Amino acid sequence: MATKYGAYGNPFPRIPGHEIAGEVDEVGEGVTDFKKGEHVGVGWFGGHCGECGNCKKNAWVACEKGKVCGIHYDGGYAEYMVAPKDALARIPEGYDLTLAGPLLCAGITTFNSIRNSGAKAGDYCVIQGIGGLGHLAVQYANKLGLTVIAVSQGKDKEELSKKLGAHHYVDGSGDFVKEIKTIAKGGVKLVVTTAPEAKAVESIIPALGLDGKLLLLAAIEKPISISGIHLLVNRCSISGWPSGDSRDSEDTLIFSSQFGVKAMVQTFPLEKASEAFNLMLSNKARFRVVIDMNAK
Repeated sequence: MATKYGAYGNPFPRIPGHEIAGEVDEVGEGVTDFKKGEHVGVGWFGGHCGECGNCKKNAWVACEKGKVCGIHYDGGYAEYMVAPKDALARIPEGYDLTLAGPLLCAGITTFNSIRNSGAKAGDYCVIQGIGGLGHLAVQYANKLGLTVIAVSQGKDKEELSKKLGAHHYVDGSGDFVKEIKTIAKGGVKLVVTTAPEAKAVESIIPALGLDGKLLLLAAIEKPISISGIHLLVNRCSISGWPSGDSRDSEDTLIFSSQFGVKAMVQTFPLEKASEAFNLMLSNKARFRVVIDMNAK
């Protein structure tokens, strides 16, 4: 979507798409760590320079000259694509490629952020927003041993949230902070917010307990207002997390395969890519739209 609307400098002509799973058709000269026929994927992380300060600190995803698949080079809305080897993540044998694709952005962003959050097994964790990222975040938080409180507007996602692994569900249209604090007997250790709205983030901050952390995963352009008093008194923090690199993608795929984490997808053939794109924009997709080259 960012490519289509020119959010990164209008890099046309360009084939978009950065949640890609497929089979290696050919390898370039000198490539020895991947071979023809392997199942691999490419996510938001599209390569790193290996020379800048962040790369030398092993933070590939924060590379000062980093590339994004589908922006700096052609992405996955096609039958074939070319990618640098450092952007590739191996997909576990037997894992469905239509389910693997969404894990290479939405999956890695939620799994990698939660596992690095400092929250421990048994801690209360709020997942705010049960959508493309949130429905995966609930599963990962559960499998990582956290006590999960799902928060969404209305009651329509309560059954789904609990099926995905939420231990509690709170209707975000009511006095949800009070209800969260009642469940957690005070405040929660971790809030993972996937809602792309500044007001939604502002409203959930009071749910943080002692040494609580708010993990911001949504790309929110508007400023967020916070109460410094609540943060000071409870030693709380607010942190962002930029998905991860290809190594983290492999960890995400392995973990998902071992513990049964699955994206909910709707598949379309390539010739219906525009229809799939429009469904995504409508906010009616449940929850990831996948172009399947084998679909009819």
